[in-house]
Amino acid sequence: MSKIKLFLIFALPSLMFGFVAFGLNTLQSKDEMRKKEVMQFLEMYNKIYPKLYSISAEANWKSSTDVSEEHTGQRIGADETLAAFQGSGYVINQTKKFLKQKDNLDYLTVKQLEKILRSAASYPGTIPDIVSKRVQAEAKQSQILDGFEFNVAKNGEQKKIITPNQIDEILTTSKKLEERKHIWEVSKQSGVALKNGLMELQTLRNRVAQEMGYNSFFDLQVSDYEMSVNEMTQLMKNINNDLKPLYEQIHCWAKHKLAKRYNQPVPKKIPAHWIGNRWSQAFPGIVEGVDLNSLFKNKSPEWTIQQAEKFYTSLDMPKLPKSFWEKSDLYELPPDSKRKKNTHASAWHMDLENDVRSLMSVKSNYDWFETTHHELGHIYYYLAYSNKDIPVTLREGANRAFHEAIGDLIAIAAHQPKYLKEIGVMPETMQIDQTQWLLNEALDNAVVFIPWSAGVMTHWEHDFYEEKLQPNQLNERWWKYVSEFQGIEPPTKRGEEFCDAATKTHINDDPAQYYDYAMAFIIKYQLHMYIAKNILKQDPHNCNYYGNKEVGKFLWDLLKLGATKNWREVIKEKTGEEISSKPMLEYFNPIFEYLKKENLGKDVKW
Repeated sequence: MSKIKLFLIFALPSLMFGFVAFGLNTLQSKDEMRKKEVMQFLEMYNKIYPKLYSISAEANWKSSTDVSEEHTGQRIGADETLAAFQGSGYVINQTKKFLKQKDNLDYLTVKQLEKILRSAASYPGTIPDIVSKRVQAEAKQSQILDGFEFNVAKNGEQKKIITPNQIDEILTTSKKLEERKHIWEVSKQSGVALKNGLMELQTLRNRVAQEMGYNSFFDLQVSDYEMSVNEMTQLMKNINNDLKPLYEQIHCWAKHKLAKRYNQPVPKKIPAHWIGNRWSQAFPGIVEGVDLNSLFKNKSPEWTIQQAEKFYTSLDMPKLPKSFWEKSDLYELPPDSKRKKNTHASAWHMDLENDVRSLMSVKSNYDWFETTHHELGHIYYYLAYSNKDIPVTLREGANRAFHEAIGDLIAIAAHQPKYLKEIGVMPETMQIDQTQWLLNEALDNAVVFIPWSAGVMTHWEHDFYEEKLQPNQLNERWWKYVSEFQGIEPPTKRGEEFCDAATKTHINDDPAQYYDYAMAFIIKYQLHMYIAKNILKQDPHNCNYYGNKEVGKFLWDLLKLGATKNWREVIKEKTGEEISSKPMLEYFNPIFEYLKKENLGKDVKW
């Protein structure tokens, strides 16, 4: 056991206690004494937490950018140390005590205390052995995921490793169904390796949540929105139902197009290997005449990231810190690289101040152009709320969905023809069919995403933690929801020897939070429609944020709030409306009308 950890376990309570004032002036009222005690507790917490958080972030960064047993061990040690502080009995007891009198405390103080208690619920010091096991299990699960080698060789052939980017490229471009089927099956190999660890994590995650009074780990994660499990699942069902008529039209149109492409009969449900995405969370490459990748063939990966930064600075936001360029890991590794890294794009806030980094595998294509704009959205959110007015514990998005919403909002802006023409990527003379352009957006990264995020992922993780799904139920339940919400089926039956849910990074590393993305999509279109109509006064389907400082101020004023205000109030104040899927439906209404004509006489159900 490390000296730091021993210190935290045995000496920390005394250190903390030292921050609490004794011998307060007897003339002070009880309220004043209580408030002073709370302030001293928060001062203590906000001094210690960032230091331990930063050590943990550095260890996690190493374990994600250079996968090894050594770095995994360092991550476990750092995470256990942070967990020992966050979940210490002293922190839990003091926070609970203060919250019993929250009616006498101001909103910002209560908000900090509630955030601290939710953090403690993930690592309760009352069950240190369970917490330690969870930290170790998560580190090992990430090591398997990040270092996994996809083997494309068939039976009897010599092992041949393929990268996730190469898998995606084949699924995007190949017209050969047998090749597509094989590559799609290769993409599911990691699930088998991750299944046992995931079952262990189900038990450990539920146990820590239940220790603090939550029904399940899913319940704990939902509480960040100040909502119950039933309220969240109902919201996701409502979003699905609102978008379903449009998705049904898209699904019908897409399956006819794909059946023609592969010279196959039109199916009721779309075979998963027909789709150019490993999970069918997007339907890329189906709309004819919209090939954005070709626009970037002469651009370098370095240019791609630099242009994303220019987008933000054009809005009067600051340049990225020099350390971002020095410390980030931005480019794809070759397949034979001895170093392995997590290939899922991510943004990192290392010290809750200005050490911000990104982990990507950038290539010269449209997907990475959009992704770099998205990831820098997270980075600029970090920079905006890392200011003296925001307590360390509230340096987060207004809710978890807001972080994704901002990244996705900028991805919408990056997709606009006016922007692409202004930066010289799209020729000025290039004519755009607005209907096909909008249809491509709906298929590639918008409407198609809702049944996946609000449907499959949310409902499966709900069942996994709330119902404690057993190992012989995982794949059956997964494909039940894929069929129900997405209208997709596997090329051949997938038994319980597989664990296809575990192939998705978030199931392992960001568990029970995928509804964040569905909510983010609703928020981003609400923000985009407001910006286009009220600030830019331009067509929402062809507007240009680039260089508009009023748009920049609108966004920066939102970002710099962090988590200091209720998220519903933020949406209402910024857009004048409660959270709603109506702006997203309005945005895509032109293609809804178009598709109803295209699908006339066809059965859109599955």
